Amino acid sequence: MVTSTAIARTAAPLRQQVVRVLREDIVNGRLDPGQRLIETVLCENYGVSRTVVREALRQLESERLITVLPNLGPIVTILTDSEIRAIYIVRATLEGLAGKLFAENASAQDCRALLKLKDRLDREYRKGDVESREAIKAEFYALLLKGAANEVLTEQLHAIHARIAMFRRFAFVNEARTEPSIRELEAIIDAAAKDRDPAAAWAACEHHMVISADLAIMEYARIGRALAS
Repeated sequence: MVTSTAIARTAAPLRQQVVRVLREDIVNGRLDPGQRLIETVLCENYGVSRTVVREALRQLESERLITVLPNLGPIVTILTDSEIRAIYIVRATLEGLAGKLFAENASAQDCRALLKLKDRLDREYRKGDVESREAIKAEFYALLLKGAANEVLTEQLHAIHARIAMFRRFAFVNEARTEPSIRELEAIIDAAAKDRDPAAAWAACEHHMVISADLAIMEYARIGRALAS
């Protein structure tokens, strides 16, 4: 069981703070797939009331990070290969649309911002660590969605990203994926921001997700084998 310290109070509502920390514990592997989430233990670990814990669990259940089982209670969600593949099919379509809309709608300023980010990939992704890779990838999506200028798409992709956050992190810790990831991001940026080619941007985004799905399934299976051993 995770040994998190008590939540440090901030201006944000306490429930949101617990949701954030609990989500991070799941995403970072401190809570394993299938692990039971016992309310009294979570209250003790996070230093909050049972009411706050229950509200946080309900929020994460809505994000599909937690599953509530009859007669057992909440556990960290376990996904099958087919479920992971299905999620990434939807993600590929949404991100392909984001690339297409960026190429069609982005301002000159949006394009310059994305091209400047491309110039930082060597320092912050290739030569960076997990945190810097995660940060620049988050900035990439923020810029892509800003240029795409579609609030509904942004909401849907944020929901998908929250659901598969643990898989997104695999790419940042797997050194074998560093160079391919950079090439894929460069292809997206060039198609969307340099060439302003909607079809090429869609294709580049989809290709990135096909490779990411294979990595997610492989790494998730590895976690399962480690837990079973």
